[in-house]
Amino acid sequence: MAKTAIVLIALALVLGHTPSSTAAPADQRQELSAQRRPHITIRPRYRGLSPSAKRYCRAWLAQEYRVSGPVIVPRQECWWQ
Repeated sequence: MAKTAIVLIALALVLGHTPSSTAAPADQRQELSAQRRPHITIRPRYRGLSPSAKRYCRAWLAQEYRVSGPVIVPRQECWWQ
C-alpha cells in the first residue's frame, strides 16, 4: 500500500513538471497579440446583386434547453442588400 502511494506521488510530480523551454516567453506572446489582424472583404457570389452590395449581420444570444439544463448560445443571421 505504501509503495503504491509513493509511486503515485512520484508520478504526479513528474507529470506536473513542465519544462521552461516549451513555454513561450511573455514578451513573445504579447508581440503576437499586438500584430495587426488582416482585413477580409466578402463579396456576394450571386449575379443578381450589384458589386457594391453589402453584407449585413444581426447577432444575439439565445437560450437552448439541453439535458444538462438551459444554456446561452450565440446566434447570427446575415443577408446581402
